[in-house]
Amino acid sequence: MTIDISPSGRVIKRSLVIAGHSTSISLEDEFWQALKDFALEREMPVAALVAEVDSKRRGANLSSALRVFCLREAMSARKPN
Repeated sequence: MTIDISPSGRVIKRSLVIAGHSTSISLEDEFWQALKDFALEREMPVAALVAEVDSKRRGANLSSALRVFCLREAMSARKPN
């Protein structure tokens, strides 16, 4: 098995409206792509998914909460049913 561990390393800052407020989120490109994929699976806009994560985070900054969300989703997708 070959593992590709060469991320782009590019941090991309995007502005979204969450709960009626404009906010900027900085994430690596790979996490933005994962969020887009998870939102597509749920048939919802990325901003709505980010708002859902935002409403459930407990003290963590939003970028960190989104990274943890992506990791947990990826891990749960690998578990056999």
